[in-house]
This record gives sequence, structure tokens and C-alpha cells, in this order.
Amino acid sequence: MQFDMVLTTCPFCGTGCNFYLQVLEGQITDVVPCKTHPVSEGMLCVLGRNSYRFVQNPERLTKPLVRENGAFVEVGWPEALKRVANGLLRVREWFGPDALGVFSSAKCTNEENYLIMKFARGVLGTNNIDHCARL
Repeated sequence: MQFDMVLTTCPFCGTGCNFYLQVLEGQITDVVPCKTHPVSEGMLCVLGRNSYRFVQNPERLTKPLVRENGAFVEVGWPEALKRVANGLLRVREWFGPDALGVFSSAKCTNEENYLIMKFARGVLGTNNIDHCARL
């Protein structure tokens, strides 16, 4: 029986709390808070404590899907990103940049949120930016 403790960072907010994933024979079985983390000091919120449950969910999407003829079809990442970029450009051309908006996430670091803002303003040309922590 192979048992490991893997130190990782919580994915649920920008705080960056650490915890250990208990891994038994390749499957995550539990989360153990990291007592030496300077912010969480061995405590975790309910999201952090349950953060691992989505990883092995059989319904989790792991590859991009696009709708073709009313059905979802698996495509590669380059194709999916190309379609998203073309769709954003098409909306901007038809309706103007104010027709676009960007939502950011508390799961992102401040630096990532800054990059999202720069993308929205510099690439898309919109000031319509919001953040889930405000909602």
C-alpha cells in the first residue's frame, strides 16, 4: 500500500494557504492543514478543507468541448483557444469593446488579477471588469 503526504497550495482563493493531500495508492483521501504556514497556521476554511473533492470526480471536464450541430465535440486546446479568441474579436467588431466584460476570481493572486485587468483593457479594449469578491 503506497501512502504519501503531498504539500500543496489551496486553489480556492488568493491567500495561498498550504495543506497536505493524503494520497493512498494514487487517490486523494483527505486534506491535512499545514501548521507551519504563516497565514493559516494549521487552520483551513470549509473550501480548503474540501478542496480535493473535485479532482477525481468522474464528471469533471478535463478536455475542451465545442458545440457542433447541437452536440459537444472534444477538440484540442489550440483549436478551443482559437475559437474563443475569434468569438471575442467578432463581438468586439460587431458591437464594440463595451459589449465585452471580464470577470476575475478570488482564486487568483493579485498579480494574476492585474494581468486580467491589463488583458481586458489593453487587448479587448474594455473597462468592464469585475471580481467575484465584489458580488
